[in-house]
Amino acid sequence: LAGWIITETDCEVVASALKSDPSHLRDLELSHIPLQDSGVERLISGLKSPNCRLEALRLRGCRLSEISCSALISALKSNIHLRDLDLSENALQDSDVELLRDLLESPDCRLETLSLRSCSLSEISCSALASALKSNIHLRDLDLRENALQDSGVELLRDLLESPDCRLETLRIRDDETIRAKIQKT
Repeated sequence: LAGWIITETDCEVVASALKSDPSHLRDLELSHIPLQDSGVERLISGLKSPNCRLEALRLRGCRLSEISCSALISALKSNIHLRDLDLSENALQDSDVELLRDLLESPDCRLETLSLRSCSLSEISCSALASALKSNIHLRDLDLRENALQDSGVELLRDLLESPDCRLETLRIRDDETIRAKIQKT
């Protein structure tokens, strides 16, 4: 569906597929579709369903508003199956990243891959992510490329990667810089 224009009715159809018993939809790609708040609201009803077994959600460049992003992240707290989340190319606010921190700190969160490439992240966002990664045992890959990260935020994340408390294995900061954990983690 990437690049298509979808209506609220289309979002309702996707939500119905997520709610079906059993839901066979495992991977949802809606990248570069300008989702309106009402469309996201309809998708959320499916994401919150106990029948939803979605493992990958890609909403790259969907022009998510602060309201949409907040509602989406809140809905994902109840989804224990999601492993891959791509919110790249959405102008996330610090408040959105704070909500992501809450999601990553949730004991039910099973995300293994999180892409926040080109999301206008700030130093506050780096601090929130670093805080979440101290307690998250599932996230293995974090993509933060194409964000104007300050050196202090980058250092905070690099230091965290070396901590035995952090399970992150790959941190992508710049196109030419990928940092992999250098120590064996138990």
